[in-house]
Amino acid sequence: MTPLPVYLDRDGVINRNRRYYVRGIDDFIPLPGAIQSIVRLYRAGHPVVVVTNQSCIGRGLCDEDSVRAVNYHLSELVSTAGGVLSGIYYCPHLPDDGCSCRKPATGMVDSAVRDLDLPSGGFIVGDAVSDMELGRNAGLRTIMVMTGRGREQLELIESTGLPGPWRVAEDISEAVDIILSLNGLR
Repeated sequence: MTPLPVYLDRDGVINRNRRYYVRGIDDFIPLPGAIQSIVRLYRAGHPVVVVTNQSCIGRGLCDEDSVRAVNYHLSELVSTAGGVLSGIYYCPHLPDDGCSCRKPATGMVDSAVRDLDLPSGGFIVGDAVSDMELGRNAGLRTIMVMTGRGREQLELIESTGLPGPWRVAEDISEAVDIILSLNGLR
């Protein structure tokens, strides 16, 4: 079986979620085990794509160059550790802008499938309801992590009757364990 793509939310999954956005490299603090988890996926043959809403751009709190610098820094950390990110996609729009790229819309996944010639399907690992909704909208298996906003978002799902995630994991490392166990790897 060819390993399927794994889409990762950034803030709260790979790095510490900041209350007022990750506006620059100094704000980017990887969560324990996150970079190595990405490397594990890469070494198992999974294309790894980051999909992240960055409304700080639309709000005027940061600019696209700052977001690109953070994403480049993330890519370099992964590369130094022996892995590769297939792509990093971000949505700069505000929640009410009505764009096709802001999660839970599928625009970033659709672009990755087209740009990187990826198969449809796969997994998304996120810490928010919008990540889980994107997964359902794009036909992905959803894994919610309890880092970032995960605990409060899972409580919201459970209290409102929204459809829950396919699996729940403590962090990205456990989410990767789940994905790799399906391939008989771990």
